[in-house]
Amino acid sequence: MPDFDPVRIGIVSVSDRASSGVYEDKGLPALKGWLGAALHNPLTFEERLIPDEKDRISQTLIELVDAGCALILTTGGTGPALRDVTPEATLAVAHKEMPGFGEQMRQISLKFVPTAILSRQVAVIRGTSLIINLPGQPKSIQETLEGLKDAQGQALVPGIFAAVPYCIDLIGGPYLETRDEVCKAFRPKSAVRPPR
Repeated sequence: MPDFDPVRIGIVSVSDRASSGVYEDKGLPALKGWLGAALHNPLTFEERLIPDEKDRISQTLIELVDAGCALILTTGGTGPALRDVTPEATLAVAHKEMPGFGEQMRQISLKFVPTAILSRQVAVIRGTSLIINLPGQPKSIQETLEGLKDAQGQALVPGIFAAVPYCIDLIGGPYLETRDEVCKAFRPKSAVRPPR
C-alpha cells in the first residue's frame, strides 16, 4: 500500500440561511464527497458553516490556515448580491492573489450559463495555505474542480483542481496525489514524485 501524505483541508460553506438552519447545507457534503473521490491522500476535514459576514469569513479563514490546512475551499457568497462578501473576506487575508483560478472557473461555468460572468470567485495564498472560493451549487462545484469531459471521459476544459497539487507543492505543503479518473493533477516532470 503506497504511503500517501496526510492532508488537512478546510471546507467552509458561507450561507446566512443554511447557517441559521432555514435549509440544509449542501456545500460541505459536496466538497467532502468530491475531495474524497479525487484524492488518494488520507484526509482530515475542518468544516465550518457560517453566515455571509465579511469579518467572520476572514476570521474563519485565518483560523483554518493557523490550524494547518494546506487547502481551504469555500462555497457560497461569490455573486453580486449585497450579502455576497466571500471574495472581499478572502482578499482581506491574502498574502498573494492567484487570479488564474477565478478566470478558469468562469470559463467553465460560461459553457453552461451566461450569468457566469457575475461570479466573483477568487483564490489566494496565505502563508502555506491555498484558499479558493468555489460556486455555491454542488453541480457547479464539481464542474469547476473537475472540468468538462466528453462522452469518452477525455478532458474538454481542464478543471481548476488539476493545478492545485503543484501549487501546494510550490508553497511548501503536502504532496497531493489525485485519482486520474476523477481529476489528473498536472506537474512538470521534475516535480513528479516516483511511485513508491
